[in-house]
Amino acid sequence: MTFHPAGSTVSYHVTWLEMTERPGYGWPVQPAAHEAALLCAETPPVWYFMCLYDAVGRDYAWEDLHTADADTMEGWLASEDVELWTLMRRGWPHGFFVLDWTEAGRCELSYFGLVPQAVGRGFGRFLLRTAVLTGWDRPGVTRMTVNTCSLDHPRALVEYQKAGFEVVAQEERSRVLRRDFDPARIPD
Repeated sequence: MTFHPAGSTVSYHVTWLEMTERPGYGWPVQPAAHEAALLCAETPPVWYFMCLYDAVGRDYAWEDLHTADADTMEGWLASEDVELWTLMRRGWPHGFFVLDWTEAGRCELSYFGLVPQAVGRGFGRFLLRTAVLTGWDRPGVTRMTVNTCSLDHPRALVEYQKAGFEVVAQEERSRVLRRDFDPARIPD
């Protein structure tokens, strides 16, 4: 892929995935060489969520929430049916995930990712499997969903499938970029 300046139109492929039963794997063990803490935020402020959103999504053209209503986002983050978890190591966030149980019977893995400096250190599988099992731990969950797109990390779709998600729908879309997008910056 090539560099796309702000204002460019890019085409991309969206994939929706779900799982309809709790996976058989157990709780993952943290990568041994990288001691970290996984913390659930209590009514996190919008600015904190947006800092994580930008730190993880900057290289993947995550832009949608930059135009979202702050009051709506604040209410969503404060809901007892939404949890924001942050992977902390050495005093700074290495990744995060958001679980949303607002629809009865469903847990949506709304956001998930690692900051560029944490990619390739073994945290991805640990964080994803922890997110999945945490999602299924809420009573009444009968399915879990997530979506990804071709602008995300190249391994995102495969990793979701390895975690137990199955593709249920796909769609081609396009968007006008608000910021420069350089796929060459995506870490391996």
